[in-house]
This record gives sequence, C-alpha cells and structure tokens, in this order.
Amino acid sequence: MIPVNQWVVSVLQILPRSVVKPFALRYIAGETMEDAIRVVKVLNGHQVMGTMDILGEHVSRKEESLAAVRACEQVLLAIHENRLNSNLSIKLTQFGLKIDEAFCYSNVTNLLDVAKRYGNFVRIDMEDASMTDATLTLYERLRAAGVEHAGVVIQAYLRRSEEDLRRLIPMKVNVRLCKGAYVEPEAIAFKEREEIRRNFLTLLRMLFEEKCYVAIATHDEYLIHETCDLIREGRVQKQDYEFQMLYGVKVSLREKLVADGHRLRVYVPFGKEWYAYSMRRFKENPRMLRYVLVSLFSRRG
Repeated sequence: MIPVNQWVVSVLQILPRSVVKPFALRYIAGETMEDAIRVVKVLNGHQVMGTMDILGEHVSRKEESLAAVRACEQVLLAIHENRLNSNLSIKLTQFGLKIDEAFCYSNVTNLLDVAKRYGNFVRIDMEDASMTDATLTLYERLRAAGVEHAGVVIQAYLRRSEEDLRRLIPMKVNVRLCKGAYVEPEAIAFKEREEIRRNFLTLLRMLFEEKCYVAIATHDEYLIHETCDLIREGRVQKQDYEFQMLYGVKVSLREKLVADGHRLRVYVPFGKEWYAYSMRRFKENPRMLRYVLVSLFSRRG
C-alpha cells in the first residue's frame, strides 16, 4: 500500500464506526439474514447467483462455534425456503479450527449433512497463510469421506499454490481461484501485481486442462479478459466454471459478464461483525477510503 493510502487507512481506523458504517454497506448486505435474503433475491432477478457468508472468524470459545453452525444451518434453510439461487461460504476459524481441529471437522460435517439434505453446496473459504495447511487437510479428509458438495479456495499470491493444486487436482477439486487478500511476507507470497497475475493464469490453465470446476474470483479486468480467451481457446463449457465477484464491487463489469453469457456468483457477506471485513475491503480499494473522508469533511464543512 502506498504511503498516502496507509495514511488514509490510519485515519479511517480512528473514526467512529457510525461514520464508517454507511460506506461499509457498499460491501455488505447488512447485519441480518433478512438483509442477505433481500440482496440475493435482487441478484437472482438479474441472473446472478449468490454465496452467502456470515461474517466472523477466529472465535475462541466452542459455544461461539456451535452458534455459528446453527446460524449457517438457518442460512441453508432460508435459501431453501426462499428458493434462492445461492450457496454458502464458511470460514473454518469460525467453526473452531483454532480451538480443536477434530471439533471443527465435526462442526463442518454436521453442516454439510444439512446442506446435502437441501441439495446445496458449501464453499470453505481460505484465510491467512497460517491456516492454509489445516484448511486443505480438512478438505482432503472430507473428500476422502466421499463429500462432493464442498469446495475450497486457492490464493494465487501464495508461492505454494501451484504445489497445492497439484495435490488437489486428482480428486477433481472444486476450487475458487482468487488473488488473495491477506497481508503475507514476501517469503511466502508474491508481491508484484504482474507476478500474481501470471500465477493466477498458470493455476487457471491447470484447472481448465484437468477439467476441474473453477470459480474465477477476480475484479481484475486484465485477468477477466485473459480468462475469457482461455475459455474460448479451450472450449470450456459454461457448466464447468463461473465468475465470482464481491458484493458492491464493479457492478457494471459484473453486468457485462452476465450479458456475455457467463455464469456469475456474488459473494454476499452479512452480520454484526461487519467492521473487520469492511476495513479489509477498504484497504484493497483506496478510492473507497477517500470517499469516506471526503464525505465526512463535506458534512462538517
């Protein structure tokens, strides 16, 4: 992040949450499941799929994890009852990964039993690099147990990701491929934009060549253009991939992809833990940070 953006972030972090929240709502559906249902209904009306996510991670008590499981079960029920075209995304640290891996696995399998009952799918989000090994191990364990309705995430900025994919591809992994959003040391992560782009396309080619289902999660127009070329050249069928974008980001680009006939899914986060997620999004999009400050000072003027 360039120095001016670092300064803007530091200023934003000392502002009252009441000031930040109206801008955070550009990136989240709201605080309640009803908010998320409303947003997904609108997206579905525009031929866009959803993936709903209850915000929150790194819980420290088993009671919190069990509450998260129950809340996710309610999301799956709401998707079913409202006939939404949406699946569910989860974070393993919310399910107790840092408390006890066996406890986390039990929580995930219980949720997946509910998802299977409703004919739905659960995407296991990837978190910071300290969680990568445990996340992939748990996913491999699920697949070895015969679970087909779960997917995982690979982050292109991690140097290890090509090796990870080679390990996952034989099981016909269902993967969301993204650049990666967490700040990691250069020893384990590519830092230059072009390095990340090259690795993203390398990993994508691997997935296309091995006929794995891939969710292409990016707002980078260069990568989207290159991906469309790969789809045409490889004659990749529409049922074998989808694009994914974050709620509130590059809506016009999203609309163009849908108009061009691509399947597209929007990540719809909601919940009371909106602040940490929104700050991460603001840091990734400095222009939005400036909107916050300009609006704040305009009101005061």
